Amino acid sequence: MGQSLFELPEAPLIPITGEAAVYPVGRIFCVGRNYAAHAAEMGNEVDREAPFYFTKAAANAVLTGAVVPYPPGTDNFHYEMELAVAIGAPVFRATKEAAVASIFGYGCALDMTRRDLQIRERQKQRPWDLGKDLENGTVLAPLTRAAGWDDPEGQRIWLEVNGETRQEATLAEMIWSVADIICHLSGFYHLRPGDLILTGTPAGVGAVQAGDRIRGGIAGLVPVELTLAAAE
Repeated sequence: MGQSLFELPEAPLIPITGEAAVYPVGRIFCVGRNYAAHAAEMGNEVDREAPFYFTKAAANAVLTGAVVPYPPGTDNFHYEMELAVAIGAPVFRATKEAAVASIFGYGCALDMTRRDLQIRERQKQRPWDLGKDLENGTVLAPLTRAAGWDDPEGQRIWLEVNGETRQEATLAEMIWSVADIICHLSGFYHLRPGDLILTGTPAGVGAVQAGDRIRGGIAGLVPVELTLAAAE
């Protein structure tokens, strides 16, 4: 094999709480409309027959504490606070027991969204990539191993902008549980270590501007933070 012409951007290595090891990110799957109240605030109905997904490039992700420019091409840039699930063992066509056993750990994440572009493309029945898969558009906090976090289905999830609470819910409000999602998604993909699943956002999403500081958390996990700088 010949010499590579150039180096590609690397995906982030997520710290693991209390350990020197890190978790390399491979693929990022995101669940859409997994909280009924959020679907309603966006003028949508929830499809309760099965979850649906979009993907985000791992190379576009950054770690918590990042200071990133306000992105190009939008004037309606939204935060979405989410639970991230990190896969730690290969799983395909999982049972619920196998789904739970495949989980390495959990973390807080931000799914940042160019909302105007997402809505425009959705109205034209086009993919959401311009709205969702943007540079610096996924923000990841350190992971906590599954064994070190109790009750992943019932914890409080919240987000603040400049200290003001904007999102407030519990993970129990998710339409599809973590195990449900892994069972369904693993029917279409051979899930493997390095795969992250962002499980959807509760109601209360909204726009942010350059200079805003975003901080979100889930009880028992390390919070996630992002600061927006001026557009480049």
